[in-house]
Amino acid sequence: METMSGLQGALGGVLIGLAATLLMGSLGRIAGISGILSGLLFERGGNRPWRLAFVLGIVSGPGLLILTGLDWGNVSGDSGAVVGLPESGPAMMLIAGLLVGLGTGLGSGCTSGHGVCGLARLSPRSMAATLVFVLVAMLTVYLSRHVLGGSV
Repeated sequence: METMSGLQGALGGVLIGLAATLLMGSLGRIAGISGILSGLLFERGGNRPWRLAFVLGIVSGPGLLILTGLDWGNVSGDSGAVVGLPESGPAMMLIAGLLVGLGTGLGSGCTSGHGVCGLARLSPRSMAATLVFVLVAMLTVYLSRHVLGGSV
């Protein structure tokens, strides 16, 4: 790992922790992205403005990278691109996104809610959920790379 990648990861971690802390401190809410997005889409009432601001803050990152020309978020196979289509293509990303959404519904939360906020609160339920997330991710990588022979 090169130094810049490590610094980018550390900065990203600090920003995620800061956002989670500010949300908990100011509104008493857990920064679980799946719950925030679900509430924004399906609930009515006074919680919608902060949920919208949070989601817009998350999705504005790639736009800011493009506008500034920083090569910090390259998700494409082209090293010259700042932000591009993922190597597996938009259809696979749509399928993956739907599966993640299904999983967060079945698991009653996501990696941000359980893995970041839940572990920080020493929640046993979040510890179990995060362990399952990590084990399934490891199994998925093993199967896709070594059994199915893919590079993703």
